[in-house]
Amino acid sequence: MRNTYRINLGIIIISLLLSGCLYPDSERSENQVPYEDQLKVVQDAVDQYQNDLNGLVPIRTKPNDTPIFEKYLIDFSLLKDNRYLSEIPGNAYEKGGIYQYVLITPDTNPTVKLIDLRITEAIRSLNVKLDIYRDEHLYPPFGEKIEENVFMIDYKKLGLEATPTVKSPYSNEQLPIVMDVDGMLYVDYRIDLAHALSHYEHDYEEGEDIRYILANNTPFVPAYSLPYTIRNNEPVFLNGKD
Repeated sequence: MRNTYRINLGIIIISLLLSGCLYPDSERSENQVPYEDQLKVVQDAVDQYQNDLNGLVPIRTKPNDTPIFEKYLIDFSLLKDNRYLSEIPGNAYEKGGIYQYVLITPDTNPTVKLIDLRITEAIRSLNVKLDIYRDEHLYPPFGEKIEENVFMIDYKKLGLEATPTVKSPYSNEQLPIVMDVDGMLYVDYRIDLAHALSHYEHDYEEGEDIRYILANNTPFVPAYSLPYTIRNNEPVFLNGKD
């Protein structure tokens, strides 16, 4: 009886392993394909779609004031239903993955990039705490002033033990989350921008938005970012929102 139980248990475990039921979505085999490969597949589908539909691109409609790097979300249903794509990438949000596929420069050179949704979740989670705080207080929990209209967060007022951060998709560094004068939350990408400015060729001048140096040279867009410019060869916040 005991041996029969062990055999049956072994069969059940093997069946579960083969079906993927013991693994979270992010660890299944389809999510282990390098995202560069999946980006190329989606890019080819977008290019063919645009070529066949006289320049149209497969994106969801978003409000005009949506920040530029979160604005042009790829509509996979348009690609899949019209057979430009056989299946949605396993690492895409639509399949339970941790990336959202977006386009940059859709009017001139539609290019497929990624938003790391772990950043989205960190911003969302912190916003919940911020909303609770603002229900009881007139002003957001402003900390140290970084630049005009950009502030660190007084994390103690939110009941946190340290400055809130997110893991960079570029460098794996912990990037601070900052706040503007209206209490809106953003990721501070200055660490990654400083590295990019020294690593990649560019001709940026002071007053120009330098964020595309990250988007153009890596698979990721700097989601939830304020505009930055260059000053004395260093990245600084550019006054005004995108």
